[in-house]
Amino acid sequence: MVIRVTHTAICGSDLWFYRGHEEHEEGAGVGHEPMGIVEEVGEDVTSVQSGDRVLVPFAYSCGECEFCRKGIHTACVDGGFFGPHGDDNGAQAEKVRVPHADGTVVRVPERYADDEDTLESLLPLTDVMSTGHHAAVLADLEAGDTAVVIGDGAVGLCGVLAAKRIGAERIIAVGHHEDRLAVARELGATDTVSSRGQEAVEEVLELTHGGANHVLECVGAASALETAAQVARPGGSIGAVGVPHVESADFLQPIFYKNLSFSAGGAPVRNYIEELMDDVLQGTLDPSPILTKTVDLDGVPEGYQAMDDREAIKVMVKIDE
Repeated sequence: MVIRVTHTAICGSDLWFYRGHEEHEEGAGVGHEPMGIVEEVGEDVTSVQSGDRVLVPFAYSCGECEFCRKGIHTACVDGGFFGPHGDDNGAQAEKVRVPHADGTVVRVPERYADDEDTLESLLPLTDVMSTGHHAAVLADLEAGDTAVVIGDGAVGLCGVLAAKRIGAERIIAVGHHEDRLAVARELGATDTVSSRGQEAVEEVLELTHGGANHVLECVGAASALETAAQVARPGGSIGAVGVPHVESADFLQPIFYKNLSFSAGGAPVRNYIEELMDDVLQGTLDPSPILTKTVDLDGVPEGYQAMDDREAIKVMVKIDE
């Protein structure tokens, strides 16, 4: 299947190669969060047709193998990822090829296909909103619980939204940027912590009277993992969805000695996206406030710079239709 991309985004994980922490060949395709219009379909595709507007998860999947049936689409035996972490079939482009269309794409209902406000609310479901939800699922969060969300980037803010959606009674957002923590409050955080290091840990421990049973780690840096392990209550659960960039596994020590459950992984977006889309279309979920800057395709370098400088939480790329 070939999709004409109308909306995509720049992800925090894209900044790793932008900053030179990962090496990719010049000219490699980048981007993994596309939404657009179907232009061509293979003869075996039955779920969508040319002209449909679709959402595309950051990983493609067959939908039929053992792992897809279990809802772990990111482990599909014949799947893969868009962008330089996959087959270089990047989504920050005019068009993108989608393998396994029936097992991957999700059609946007026709009545919403040209509603720009709805489309902007749906776009984060291709990655960050589904990833924030995955963190809550991995952390075993349920209605009435207290959640600590580590990270004030797009995924962390979506983790706050996910916790609110599930019905957490208390949501403590931990980050370093007051403007982003203000957004976290708007999205449902009941408390925010902007301290760093041990001071942040002590503040969370005081707020939770000894730690939280459910911690969402949404960064992937060693410091975030260490904070998550320290603020989790003995016997509690950590859901880690930040792409890990660590040189030491010291954070495993408190996880072991506190008998914590530690679950981690990339979000199987295809398993969640229809459920989350229903909430967006019903007006009970809106992750669009994380999209704080919009550029066209020529403005993508400007978008990367804005995110690298922390001037934007997440940049949406709109491509003329």
